[in-house]
Amino acid sequence: MKPENRSQTDRTAVAGQPSRNTGHSQPPETESSPSQLRRLGQILRILKNHKVTRGIDPVKFREILEDLGPTYVKIGQIMATRQDIFSRRYCRELEKLRSDVKPMSFDTVRAVLTEAYGPDLNQVFERIDEIPLGSASIAQVHKAWLKDGTMVVIKVQRPGIYQEMEEDIRLLRKASGILKLSDVFSSVVDVNVVLDEFWASAQQEMDFTNEARNAIRFRNEYQDCAWLDAPRVHEDLTSRKVMVMEYISGCEIDDDARLDREGYDRHEIADRLGVNYLTQITEHGFFHADPHSGNIRVRDGQIVYIDFGMMGTLTDRDRRLMKQAIKALAMRDTMKLTDTILTLGVVRRTPDYASLTQRIEEYVNLYCESSLEDIDLPAMVQDLFTICHEYGIALPKGISMLARSLMTFEGTIEVLDPSTNVMQIISRQKSSLLAGDWGRELQHVLSRLLADAGRLLEMPVQLSDILSMVRRGQLKVNLDLQGADSTIANFDRMINRIIVCLLIVALLMSSSIICTTKMKPEFLGIPLLGFAGFFIAFCMSLWLFVKMLFLHQKNKPF
Repeated sequence: MKPENRSQTDRTAVAGQPSRNTGHSQPPETESSPSQLRRLGQILRILKNHKVTRGIDPVKFREILEDLGPTYVKIGQIMATRQDIFSRRYCRELEKLRSDVKPMSFDTVRAVLTEAYGPDLNQVFERIDEIPLGSASIAQVHKAWLKDGTMVVIKVQRPGIYQEMEEDIRLLRKASGILKLSDVFSSVVDVNVVLDEFWASAQQEMDFTNEARNAIRFRNEYQDCAWLDAPRVHEDLTSRKVMVMEYISGCEIDDDARLDREGYDRHEIADRLGVNYLTQITEHGFFHADPHSGNIRVRDGQIVYIDFGMMGTLTDRDRRLMKQAIKALAMRDTMKLTDTILTLGVVRRTPDYASLTQRIEEYVNLYCESSLEDIDLPAMVQDLFTICHEYGIALPKGISMLARSLMTFEGTIEVLDPSTNVMQIISRQKSSLLAGDWGRELQHVLSRLLADAGRLLEMPVQLSDILSMVRRGQLKVNLDLQGADSTIANFDRMINRIIVCLLIVALLMSSSIICTTKMKPEFLGIPLLGFAGFFIAFCMSLWLFVKMLFLHQKNKPF
């Protein structure tokens, strides 16, 4: 039976296009409403209670976000994934943000379901368990049974959560404009970019048809894998605000006692999980971005992923550059690794290339001295993000999600089987990671050749335009030479010394000419003016000699 009484925006089919409320649209700017003023008053009271005027630290910042509500919790969770933008201390603390909130009453849940399916829920469900399986900031989950007896899970969106988040985003945008936060934090992060990323992610997460599509895609891609599965989604019962999917019983992956009792080999499960996760990343470019133990279960000999609200996507370009970076790291090619990082990321400020290369070389030497199995993966990832943060390089969202999910995944594997190491699995798969897909590489080379041929044909026209602009005086070229300051200073020092030498020569020559005359007064039988010239030239020569020998290492301007 299909849901009834849906609004126009709720009728989006799971396999079709996203609804109008998803994507990167921004909340419309409106005049301040009474509700906005009330919300602003709440925010100010919370900030006052936390005594923000006395300073802020990572723990206080996390507590403030939790008190401010779901919008700010979600923003904090996104900030925790962007380790290339925010400092390590804040990212680690923000990872502790809790999404659990007070459960909705069952009457509220029933009202949402009634809006989706009509007044007679008994036509759809045989029974709905009133005690929720879980309650988060955006949705609540209940166990239920369909009319045919199938056990399912119903994910119900909190009423008004979209409007609440939209209002908070509108307030944040106004605050950002009034306080000029983008200018204040421009060297660290573009505040508007963070808000745009959050709002796009929040809209997708609040449209449950997106999660349904993710689950269906994941299940289809691994339908031939006998030991991997995902919940079946009841597409006809899924809408933007309600999602119905198969109930996965089985054993939670961190329940060691039950896994051992039911005869599962935890080492084999960990190994299969690791190989599959690498496959998700390198072959499909579509991976589970939150692979903690609560989202993975074992049922009837199968590993089952659940909760597909957070999935990461890597483009062909991202995967190609990642393999290129891994190969450069394995071959200790510092220059290639540096160039790959700069190509992969978004450079927010011009980096000192020589300094960046030096840091990358230190990074490569640190982690290439150890065998692959002994490398601390979280530390390795975090150190790379620290370097990117220091030099203003923001990595793509997919790469940031991948880095965080890899660290989460390593923790999951460690809990499941302490004897298994993610780096050991990567070591075994090293040949496939470094091997190229020749078909895809050939396609990439051919596309580059076609693009270069087009640019080559356009070059005469572009060169003619440039020459015309030069002739009319319309062309201005600015050069920014990295590391040129020291060179200019050395050149300036050399010119100054040449000038002093010329002055000394001039004094000596003029004094010598004066000494051939009988100019009065005299000192020691020679004209006093000539003697003064010789004395000044001697002092200047002595000073220059000392300066060149003993003070050169101080790099002073003379």
